Amino acid sequence: MNSIVIAPSILSLDYSNVSAQLEILKESKAEWLHFDVMDGHFVPNLTFGPDILRGFKKACPLFMDVHLMVEDPETYAPIFIQNGADLVTFHTEALNNDLTRIKKLLDEIHGLGAKGGIVVKPNTAIEPFESVLQSCDLVLIMSVEPGFGGQKFMADMLKKVEWLKEKRESLNLSYRIEIDGGINLDTFRLALNAGCDTLVAGSYVFKNDIAKTIEGMLE
Repeated sequence: MNSIVIAPSILSLDYSNVSAQLEILKESKAEWLHFDVMDGHFVPNLTFGPDILRGFKKACPLFMDVHLMVEDPETYAPIFIQNGADLVTFHTEALNNDLTRIKKLLDEIHGLGAKGGIVVKPNTAIEPFESVLQSCDLVLIMSVEPGFGGQKFMADMLKKVEWLKEKRESLNLSYRIEIDGGINLDTFRLALNAGCDTLVAGSYVFKNDIAKTIEGMLE
């Protein structure tokens, strides 16, 4: 089994206290930072650009897990890699679920020296993407509708996680299984039990004791 990774989402940072919170994260057991990129078109919210990523990369040595919620990931994936992304995930829906385009973008991400993966919204089935799993370093399952933090966890999304775990074993693949949305004290263990090895957590981490909350999810 892959070791568990906690990826705190900077969408929930206290932006009046960024330096102090980053220092806590650096000393915590978090290994990744989750960086949500929203363009105001693919999802109805607008967040961070590549300059902000470059600043976080300079200030914090954690692995940068960049989730593109944008209409044009083919343009923006290389830009974010150039500015510090270690892993780039993009939505299949943004490429019209076209397997050829998805595979091509994953290959381009790898060619630029980063890890790559796909993301599906709650209403998008995961099974049609079996043929590209071998090109994925990570598959991200959204357990809320993408675009805003603080939403309620959709437990039926764990069926996708279970399918991904089964496929990883039967096909002898090694991609990580990440979940994003509504992770808290009540839901993180459900996600782990279903087969997730990577948890994105936002408000649950930053509205509590950051280091203790992260450690609690790793026990």
